[in-house]
Amino acid sequence: MQYDVIIIGAGVAGLYAALHIPKSKKVLIINKRETFKCNSFYAQGGVALAKDKDDVSLHIKDTLDAGTGLCDKEAVNILSKKSKIVIDDLIDAGFEFDKDENGDLLYTKEAAHSTNRILHAGGDATGRHMHYFLLKQNKHILLSDARVVDLLISGGVCYGVTVLKNRESENIYARDVIIASGGVGSLFEYHTNAPCISADMQGLCLIKGIELEHMEMMQFHPTVYVNSNNVQKQLLTEALRGEGATIEDEDSKRFLFEYDSRGELASRDIVSKSIYDYCKKTNKKIYLNFQNFDYHYFMQRFPNIYNNLQDIGFDVPTQRVPISPAFHYAIGGIKTDLSGKVPNIEGLYAVGEVASVGVHGANRLASNSLLEALVFAKEAVTEILQDTQTKEMLKFEVSDEVMSLKEDKAKKNLLRFIMWEKVSIVRTKEGLNDALEQINALLKENIGKLLKFRLLTAKEIIRSSLAREESLGVHTII
Repeated sequence: MQYDVIIIGAGVAGLYAALHIPKSKKVLIINKRETFKCNSFYAQGGVALAKDKDDVSLHIKDTLDAGTGLCDKEAVNILSKKSKIVIDDLIDAGFEFDKDENGDLLYTKEAAHSTNRILHAGGDATGRHMHYFLLKQNKHILLSDARVVDLLISGGVCYGVTVLKNRESENIYARDVIIASGGVGSLFEYHTNAPCISADMQGLCLIKGIELEHMEMMQFHPTVYVNSNNVQKQLLTEALRGEGATIEDEDSKRFLFEYDSRGELASRDIVSKSIYDYCKKTNKKIYLNFQNFDYHYFMQRFPNIYNNLQDIGFDVPTQRVPISPAFHYAIGGIKTDLSGKVPNIEGLYAVGEVASVGVHGANRLASNSLLEALVFAKEAVTEILQDTQTKEMLKFEVSDEVMSLKEDKAKKNLLRFIMWEKVSIVRTKEGLNDALEQINALLKENIGKLLKFRLLTAKEIIRSSLAREESLGVHTII
């Protein structure tokens, strides 16, 4: 089988890329599980944008400030200057963001933003609504319950992928391949990601000699309900704090002001590290308090959070909820240029959370993630459609590698424990070296290829963390 474009991943980045490829092109979207099992589906807070010309410079400044010197300024300029274009593009196509009683768009504020500039849909279900909308708009072939296990690369050119479906491997060829497979959540014991987000493509890229960038920059969300047996933990969006929720200890003390004058509205890395430090010093439990919310407003503004917490047994907004930081977002990823192109590999692109185009630096500004997915997915497709050169295809033998072993499950759980204990919110050189030693030992054992992907990605996170000897943004080493 041969296509014009293969898109790996059916989240917002992949689907928005597909939206901009004409129906006349032969396109295949490959989705690992059910379509809703992607990080986009669980994005609650909203999508940031520069809401007018006057806001562009301020949005750029807020993004650069959050990124603490590690952002690519040109990438941030593109993100902000094209933000309203992609949002208007969605609205013109029929997507509806939440509005007030006069029909005007509702903007909210999240931590480290200097103004209200975040749009939301369905209250606290922006990602879900956007994902569903893009699925309905999709005009291309969608292959579900299939996972990419190899990139067909020879001589610096990508010719397609190997797909595993129903335990059988098959090569599928394409002129161009876009990787939009998401982050690395399943590497950590506590995370907010969809369960199938397991760092496959990052590990595969390492095998292929493709550079990953800033892998030490892993973002932990400060407000997550983790007291459940589910692998994926209950995210409590930053918009809650932006609109009045407070963080307090078991004695109702709002301790965050001891760490930053902005309190709950400090950037995510500061809030997460402050909670970590305070718990370590006091051994006290931490809670998110919703007492500032009107009951009916809370139900309407955050309907999914309300229902989920009520189902668990919390009478919100009257009752406070215990919280902990948990892994949330991979800032680092596959290094790309400003069009999403992977350097030195013809015909290969990466967009969304799997990529590192440079907009987030050392700390992602809240709600810039959906925006990044939209802007750079469109940039990648523009680049692909402008290239009209013919491409002579090569044929590859189908790999017969063992994908998984029965023993791999226990090793995956061990990996999650190692990464949470040694490579999470606050790191030490001793802990990182210990984690590296354990992962190297696992790599020497008889393991399947899918576990190897995870281990190689985890090893690269550790290697990058050791290489950056000073704390910066979300990377804290003591």
